[in-house]
Amino acid sequence: MAATTGLEQADAAATPSLTFSGPTMGTTYKVTVVAPLSEAEQRQIEAAIAEELAEVDRQMSTWRPDSEISRFNAHADTTPFPASPGFLAVVQAANQISAASDGALDVTVAPLIAAWGFGPQGREANAPEPTQAQLDALKPSIGWQHLTVDLATGTLRKDPATLHLELSAIAPGHAADRITARLRELGFTRTLVDVGGEIMASGRAGHGGPWRLGVERPDSSGGVVQRMLAVEDQALATSGDYRNYYEVDGVRRSHTIDPRTGRPIAHHLASVSVLQPSAMLADGWATALNVLGPDAGLELATKLSIPALFLVRDPDGTLHERESPAFTRLHRNAEAATLDPP
Repeated sequence: MAATTGLEQADAAATPSLTFSGPTMGTTYKVTVVAPLSEAEQRQIEAAIAEELAEVDRQMSTWRPDSEISRFNAHADTTPFPASPGFLAVVQAANQISAASDGALDVTVAPLIAAWGFGPQGREANAPEPTQAQLDALKPSIGWQHLTVDLATGTLRKDPATLHLELSAIAPGHAADRITARLRELGFTRTLVDVGGEIMASGRAGHGGPWRLGVERPDSSGGVVQRMLAVEDQALATSGDYRNYYEVDGVRRSHTIDPRTGRPIAHHLASVSVLQPSAMLADGWATALNVLGPDAGLELATKLSIPALFLVRDPDGTLHERESPAFTRLHRNAEAATLDPP
């Protein structure tokens, strides 16, 4: 995922806020809470964040052999596998996005990711790329359609039994949602939760207006904001090709694999940023639209009224922006709100 950044200018009249941060799930988290906090409340917030992140890790970490996802992947059977409600909800959401995007998001593509050198083992220098025959051999063990979520019985089923899940395209957003919901239960309704660049903005920022989030310019320099967005009670996620890739004979190979072709995406979309009511949905849709590319992605975002900002890289390296109509409307309304904070 590409980076989105929460930005808030200092204001002497602003409500006090405190930020909590640390490592999680191979990335980092940062949680800002707008409120004057006692030491007891700070400890309460720290404990709540730790508990929610630990639960997501327990459910969805492929690095832990005892996690739900690892045990499901090792389940060499097509019988129903008992799973927790949170785990099932994430897989169900992923499948719904898969169905709506014609399979552009597919949480079973781990074998393809590994074949192209982007898996946990990495890629050896000058290693040959997979042949079409090798990719074809993996296809029977891939496909979101082969997953069945049964919320009534609390089970997940796969057929074939060789199917493996990898939820990194949606799990960080789910973690951001869980933390936001937990803090809201504790009475903290003005929060900015960032897990691996997937951001959930709840309530208003310390200055009294919407949170100001920066969409990073998709180039190798990093840290340069391409577009500022005003966000309130919305999630923002960005997916792009410019951080994790390698080149072969001058051709870029993105870590984002198109499940429909089995190959890295090869269009000119540098990044896409998506706004949704939940970070999980924003996370998943950002990946799906990134796979679809600037034309098909914008067409689907327009059809489904998904607020999305596409940054397209021209052949000469310059960038230009494309917005879905829903993004234009939402951004215009949010910008207007910043002019008249309560």
